[in-house]
Amino acid sequence: MYPWEEMDAENDSTLAMINEFAKRGHGVAITTPANLTIRDSVAFAFSRCLKRAEKISSNLKSFHSKAEFYDEMLPLAGFDVIILRSNPPLDMIMLNFLDSVKDDVFIMNDLDGIRRANNKLYTAVFEDDKNEFIPRTHVTKNKEYLKKTIKEGPDKMILKPLNGFGGSGVILIEKRAMKSINSLLDFYIDNKDGTSNYVILQDYIEGADQGDVRILLLNGRPIGAMRRVPGEEDHRSNVSAGGSVQKHTLTKQEKELCRRIGPKLVKDGLYFCGIDVIGGMLVEVNVMSPGGITYINKVYKTRLQEKIIDFVEDKVQERVNAFERRTKLRKHVKDA
Repeated sequence: MYPWEEMDAENDSTLAMINEFAKRGHGVAITTPANLTIRDSVAFAFSRCLKRAEKISSNLKSFHSKAEFYDEMLPLAGFDVIILRSNPPLDMIMLNFLDSVKDDVFIMNDLDGIRRANNKLYTAVFEDDKNEFIPRTHVTKNKEYLKKTIKEGPDKMILKPLNGFGGSGVILIEKRAMKSINSLLDFYIDNKDGTSNYVILQDYIEGADQGDVRILLLNGRPIGAMRRVPGEEDHRSNVSAGGSVQKHTLTKQEKELCRRIGPKLVKDGLYFCGIDVIGGMLVEVNVMSPGGITYINKVYKTRLQEKIIDFVEDKVQERVNAFERRTKLRKHVKDA
């Protein structure tokens, strides 16, 4: 995950999950990608281990400020579960470390699934030829193609970097401002070192100015949702960009969207995801560090982290049961 000190102690979803693990008496260790290491061909992590306490506060701010740690170098394969909560962009070296233990430990989300889905291209895997659930989308570095698409497209479109997160770099472009497009594309695509970046150009969805809906899915099914409303001075609805949160009841189209994409997410091992939806249309799938737990908890007076940790415990128990069954059967064969 990201460093403990960088957490928004009042609203951090990762902190809510850690708090729930600690309340249930589980041992918790945290580490950052930079603290992974190999010793004698075994993957380890320089970890900060949470000291156990008889009483754990449910208040996240209090829990964060009072938490005590001790440092230990620990083998990754010794854990029951590893939960990946690092922010984009994806650190491929980190995944290479985790590859060495993926058969020994339950990792959420699945590493290969994250490789496939960590960027905004993943929405292309869901079949939607008629654009019923996914807006018309273009991904390219080709400026001439982008300019042509903008010129021939609808009056409004959304432009954003492929590797952005938290609403960073998302802008609304209008056909009437074509004179500014060249400089915008230069800024988004060209790097000083001569390399270039991919950008996403997407049809503007009517109603986007009213905000979007974040839906959290666990094991392919929605467990909570919230409407994010833009602030007065920003078209982005992300809370990190000044947006606010309201209650939201899933519409019939949103439920159908979840039903259609849920099985694919589970198949790819993407058990805990956040999807961003506007007008019933899928805009993004967040698989690395989906947030929203604490905000949904506040508006609905619930504790989504309990459902998530229940799921993790069940998954770990399934692995334990399978191992014990296999051990018993091997003994039977050996004794014979």
